[in-house]
Amino acid sequence: MRAAAMATMAYYYFDFRDVKKQNRYGLLTSLLSQLSAQLDSYHDVLSKLCSDNADRTQKPTSRALAECMKEMLSLPGQGQIYLVVDGIDECPNVLGTPSAREEVLDLIKELVDLKLPNVHICVASRPEIDIRAVLEPLTSLQVSVHDEKGQKEDIIKYIKSVVHSDKGMRKWKKVDQELVIDMLSEQADGM
Repeated sequence: MRAAAMATMAYYYFDFRDVKKQNRYGLLTSLLSQLSAQLDSYHDVLSKLCSDNADRTQKPTSRALAECMKEMLSLPGQGQIYLVVDGIDECPNVLGTPSAREEVLDLIKELVDLKLPNVHICVASRPEIDIRAVLEPLTSLQVSVHDEKGQKEDIIKYIKSVVHSDKGMRKWKKVDQELVIDMLSEQADGM
């Protein structure tokens, strides 16, 4: 569908190793960039935002980026739009008003509240309480693999493969390797 210009898709992962990829601003700039590269009409909306900020003395605000996103998604005559947002739990949820995570969750809620029939949003995250509290009322379909047997088995297989393929760990005693595998498997918490 995407190749035939009948659908557009943008994907974002909140990376715990990269501070720039742990907030609303990073999410918006990435999604806007990906979408604008796919359709001229999206590019035009983003170009307008850039020209409105032509003096380039400061970056557009998060609010301006969110409005740009809403405008893109609301353009008439579009095909299906798929937004995939992964790892919201990697957004900091430190005390503050509001936290980076709260701002991201507010944005997701704003986009869902547009009720655009061609916009599909998939959010993946560990089921932390604050995330569930915001997302569960918004969802039309919820899938949890957090406690699935297959999920846990895959984690154990991955940990074993790392322990058995790592040059340094292969030299460890078998009992130490098994201890590491057992401890990491128990502490993985679905991730």
